[in-house]
Amino acid sequence: MTYLYLLINIVSFSVPFIYSFEKKMRFIQYWKVVFLSILIVAVPFLIWDVIFTLNGVWGFNSKYYLGITIFKLPLEEILFFICIPYASIFTHYAFEYFFKNLKFSNKVTKTISLFLLITAIVFLLYGFPKAYTTVNFSLFVFLMCYSLLSKNNVLNRFYITFLVVLFPFFIVNGLLTGSFIAEEVVWYNNAENLGLRIGTVPIEDVFYAFNMLYPALILIEKFKLNKNV
Repeated sequence: MTYLYLLINIVSFSVPFIYSFEKKMRFIQYWKVVFLSILIVAVPFLIWDVIFTLNGVWGFNSKYYLGITIFKLPLEEILFFICIPYASIFTHYAFEYFFKNLKFSNKVTKTISLFLLITAIVFLLYGFPKAYTTVNFSLFVFLMCYSLLSKNNVLNRFYITFLVVLFPFFIVNGLLTGSFIAEEVVWYNNAENLGLRIGTVPIEDVFYAFNMLYPALILIEKFKLNKNV
């Protein structure tokens, strides 16, 4: 089933993209800033992906992708960094549109950030110097420090919407890591991670998803304030 990874990307992207044209919400009006932000964030993540792939931190099962590769990455893996963030970001803004007043106060948001910062530091120290654990939690610690020092209020709502995003996330990542199918689409070298999994999904992947989405949302909000973008 060499088209499975491509199919996962297409299905994940197509439904939110179609609903982006919904007349009331009209999310498509922000397509420029959304895709620009996604692409900016995708660049360092793709570099990270290439380095880890070349060093055997993770890899890809040739049974589930078409065979087109760029710098050892399947085309489908590159598309992942566009399709999945778009679907997740659409979910965030759809939630904001329909539940305008549902968000945490600044005090609660900072408390959650502090808790997550401490948790991430513990994971980082415990897993050091395992490559995936170290890089992933180091980035998360940086983002938590940024959130505590900055004045943006993206996390006031994103902490809630991220929990919503985790439902489709576990379906998609579950498929990619071997749930419901014979073999993994993406395999992980457990010597380079904590070895803790939720189902078949490494615990690091949850923080990886947060690391990918939070910067994109920050950029979107900044670009929306800039009328020239």
